[in-house]
Amino acid sequence: MHKLPRRVAVVPGDGIGPEVVGESVSVLRTLNRIFSLDMEFVDFPWGAEHYLEFGETLPEDAVEMLNREFGAIFMGAMGDPRVPDMVHARDIVLGLRRKLDLYVNQRPIKLLDQRLTPLKDKGKDDIDFVILRENTEGSYVGCGGWFKKGSADEIAIEESINTRKGVERIIRYAFSMARQYGYEKVTMADKSNAIRFGHDLWYRVFQEIGEEYPDIEMQHLYIDVLTAELIRAPEQFQIIVTCNLFGDILADLSAQLMGGLGLAASANLNPGKVSLFEPVHGSAPKLAGRGLADPVAAILSGQLLLGHFGLAEYGAIIEEAVRDSLQQGITTPDLGGHSTTQDVGAFIRKRIEELADEK
Repeated sequence: MHKLPRRVAVVPGDGIGPEVVGESVSVLRTLNRIFSLDMEFVDFPWGAEHYLEFGETLPEDAVEMLNREFGAIFMGAMGDPRVPDMVHARDIVLGLRRKLDLYVNQRPIKLLDQRLTPLKDKGKDDIDFVILRENTEGSYVGCGGWFKKGSADEIAIEESINTRKGVERIIRYAFSMARQYGYEKVTMADKSNAIRFGHDLWYRVFQEIGEEYPDIEMQHLYIDVLTAELIRAPEQFQIIVTCNLFGDILADLSAQLMGGLGLAASANLNPGKVSLFEPVHGSAPKLAGRGLADPVAAILSGQLLLGHFGLAEYGAIIEEAVRDSLQQGITTPDLGGHSTTQDVGAFIRKRIEELADEK
């Protein structure tokens, strides 16, 4: 396999994006310095400010350049009230997902501090699983239209696109990930009892590929059952794989189980190729510049980025430092603390220095 260059394109984004991305990149730079990881970070201005000044979302050669010169993209949230139709966000975020074929959206759900879960009698051993969401097809492809828009007879049509190639590769990724990392079970969620055609494809492909992995337990649940089971007994899940729309909903619901979107990291992957890493919370323009934004989701997204570069052992140091910050109450107000964005980042960097000295 072609070795990825350890060059990271940094796109800070809008609102609180520059603050949280700045803290995360500082954490990565700390690890880079201590362990000589040979990573390079290059900043790009793409976002609302750039769009409003130049009328450009992405340069014409951006995708080709990223494919050629970079191994990863680190991105902050996009969204600015001065761009009411959010055209820049759609072109940058969704555009990169599709043009770079980032077909895996990976969302780790891991409780790092038992006090943060709203579930009674559930602890760290109960909430530790991964959601894999198909990231390029389904209900988000934008196929559809209106007839008689704005009238009493308006008809709105939205198409969900599911291809054999798209469904097969995300399900195969789930099983191969399970085998590679020692998971024993893969759960697939669909609604094939009501969404007859597209989700029948999901069901059939899941059964077919599962037969190739006899060492991995298969579980099929309808999406409504799965959402209930996530609340009742999250400990039964290890890897969950599902379609674009369902994965979007499940991932945000599951993030609440570990403390909220301020802790929710994500990776948008094309395995072995340039991929995109981002916190999944919004740009929160009203919080920008106030030091109130939680940087942990961005910092944990940096952990996923290290895994993409084959540096998971160093990513584990980030997770340990984040766990210590949560357990010692070094948190922003969303988690009940009194620390600023910068305070949290500084504590985590200092803790990384200490952990490195212990190794």
